[in-house]
Amino acid sequence: MELIFLGTSAGVPTRSRNVTAILLDLKHPTRGRLWLFDCGEGTQHQLLHTAYHPGKLDKIFITHLHGDHLFGLPGLLCSRSMAGNANPLTIYGPAGVREFVETTLRLSGSWTDYPLEVVEIGEGLVFDDGDYQVRAFPLNHPVECYGYRVEEHDKPGALNAAALVADGVKPGPLFQRLKQGESVTLEDGRTIDGQDYLAAPEPGKKLAIFGDTAPCPAALQLAHGVDVMVHEATLETAMEEKANGRGHSSTRQAAQLARDAGVGKLIVTHVSSRYDARGCASLLAECLAVFPACELAEDFAKVSV
Repeated sequence: MELIFLGTSAGVPTRSRNVTAILLDLKHPTRGRLWLFDCGEGTQHQLLHTAYHPGKLDKIFITHLHGDHLFGLPGLLCSRSMAGNANPLTIYGPAGVREFVETTLRLSGSWTDYPLEVVEIGEGLVFDDGDYQVRAFPLNHPVECYGYRVEEHDKPGALNAAALVADGVKPGPLFQRLKQGESVTLEDGRTIDGQDYLAAPEPGKKLAIFGDTAPCPAALQLAHGVDVMVHEATLETAMEEKANGRGHSSTRQAAQLARDAGVGKLIVTHVSSRYDARGCASLLAECLAVFPACELAEDFAKVSV
């Protein structure tokens, strides 16, 4: 997978940072998929500076209904339709997201020429299509807000073809069935179990994308053991009380969570507009002091998962 940060500013855009939007390229071998997490104002403009096209999006996940995470949605939906794209799109988000989409389209005399589904979610499983599973976890913010845990299902282990040949099994269609872990009966009457010739399953990738939040009970479960955790760091440690009072986290708190959850890499984002380049460097330094495997996202940065 690959994350592409389309916006990394908190609340309002700056000259160098747009408001929140994160693209996830699943790089699926047969169904190249693009998912979008949040859609702040101007997200479609940010996409124009990348190689990605809105028509390739098939899912959008909204963490909460604050404008800096949502106001880009109507424009993106309409532009996608005006481009003649017919691919279906599903939007997931908290209660109210359906009303927001339907009302903005109705009042502006707009529509979509592609199948559009809006799913209002709660805590728990959002969907599971056999390749990926997404679960939502409630966060601590003034409005209903969720973080999303994306898990790729484990991939079957490689088939030990050499061992099969050594046991007298000729290469052919049976190999495919054995690779699926099936038991097959050979021409000589022997029955062999494909599981006996498979390596251990390859663990799927795991990713946690937080919405805006102060520290909360669900955070450890959401982030536990993921390869990459994306978390806000709106304010510096010295302003932690102010951050928490508004439903946000400090640099130190984001880094402590990454450490305690045993994540592989922390990407901090959603930086207050008060910080210039020097201020952002200080924010990153505060995170690194607690959790060394940390990066501070910039607009258009790419992160492999």
